[in-house]
Amino acid sequence: MNNLEYHFMQICHRNCDGSFATQSNRREMLSLFSRELKEIGYKINNLKPHDLKGRHVNALVKKWQSENKSIGTIKNRMSVLRWLFEKIGKSEVVKENSVYGIENRQYVTNQNKSISLNDLDLSKVDPFIAQSLRLQDAFGLRREESMKFQPAYALDGQTIENAKYIRLKSSWTKGGRARTIPIFSEKQRQELRNALTLVQNGSLIPSLKTYKSHLSSFEAVTHQLGVGRTHGLRHCYAQDRYFFLMNIPCPAVDEHRKLSIQEKEKDRIVRLQISEELGHSRINITSIYLGSWSKK
Repeated sequence: MNNLEYHFMQICHRNCDGSFATQSNRREMLSLFSRELKEIGYKINNLKPHDLKGRHVNALVKKWQSENKSIGTIKNRMSVLRWLFEKIGKSEVVKENSVYGIENRQYVTNQNKSISLNDLDLSKVDPFIAQSLRLQDAFGLRREESMKFQPAYALDGQTIENAKYIRLKSSWTKGGRARTIPIFSEKQRQELRNALTLVQNGSLIPSLKTYKSHLSSFEAVTHQLGVGRTHGLRHCYAQDRYFFLMNIPCPAVDEHRKLSIQEKEKDRIVRLQISEELGHSRINITSIYLGSWSKK
């Protein structure tokens, strides 16, 4: 570990913002930045984080652009740089993305990226992992949320038969944003029963494993199943939820529809609700899952 990377890790240790995955990704990116600055020609063993200036940011961005990194990758890295410079009291150093010629990300493709559990054989899968996947399908949970899920906590003192919602801890969620998700189907109640039977007051991480070790097992299983990071299950939840609330398929499923004025307003309200259920703060993010009626 070089000197600059060491100081980066110290900053991370003092500022444990976000979920485990967010913190882990941040550390990996900061380690990468220190190595890349060395590749560019900076003497990083003589640098401390507070010595970093705009020229260092410019050099990193130019390197990423010369390597044809995707817009999404560059934007994610810029977010980490902004976090770093905020923590060292120099947030003004990192400018708006447009200053660096970073284009807007293309979110909307109207491509259906959903994954259905009906297409997966979970009969031989570890029961903890299988149950996490079923919860992702039933509630649109992120992977980490489904792994750390504690059914007793989520029920918030409600009985399964009468529960109106589940609650998610901030330590389970991306960005540390606690939220609730409504219960509207028997499938959801059944998956809560299954989870409660499996772990009682515990979580869906086996008691003898850490999150990190269980994540390795989880990734190996989902790779074998061919579902990657399982984000497609959230797509499926969002699309099913849209149909439930709108009574028509979303544009990612059927884009050849013209909405009335009333339907457009209802579409906006429904997207806002789904955005909250998925744990997003921006309504336009739902277009990734649902597609857009304006895109042909």
